[in-house]
Amino acid sequence: MQRGWEVCCLLSVRPLDPNSMLFHVPNVHVTALQSEALGIPRIEEASGAGEAAELDALRRIFRRADVDGIVVGAVASEYQHRRVNRIGHELGLPVFAPLWRLDPVHLVHEYLRAGMRIVFSSVSAAGLDASWLGRAWDAATVAKLLELRQTHGVHPCGEGGEFETLVLDAPFFRERIVVDRVDPSWSHDSGVWRVVKAHLEEKARR
Repeated sequence: MQRGWEVCCLLSVRPLDPNSMLFHVPNVHVTALQSEALGIPRIEEASGAGEAAELDALRRIFRRADVDGIVVGAVASEYQHRRVNRIGHELGLPVFAPLWRLDPVHLVHEYLRAGMRIVFSSVSAAGLDASWLGRAWDAATVAKLLELRQTHGVHPCGEGGEFETLVLDAPFFRERIVVDRVDPSWSHDSGVWRVVKAHLEEKARR
């Protein structure tokens, strides 16, 4: 959007595999509210388990989108990058990854400067305990992430599967997402912050 491109739809895949390496899993249902907050329609597709089924879901959803290209948020995952590009190439759709290989330290600071409200929706790495579930990003959180990068090898953007996040507000959201009820769970060294109920709320006018 900052480049002047028309973002005409959002593509959301619901994976059957809770440990999918290709698709985002925690709270993917909240993309319906994000779509409404953005004022951009969403196309949703379900995926079976296994790489072949997930690639087929990607193929189906790309075919449903009447677009000139696909934009993805990949930063460092070769697994995701190669497979999304493969399906895009197969269907004649160029894939753009504007964040690809950018400095993750720069990116996490940019997220804060952009005024985005981000929370942790799952964690699965040494150094991240249950207290991180639902924790909002702020300067102290980013500082701790960068510390964990040095001490535990945590990727600041979670590109090694260390954590997943959920955006509740951003400057380009017409309304913000308010979480009413969650069902957090923790097992061994990982956990998920499941959003059970949420709604949109008008943002204060400046």
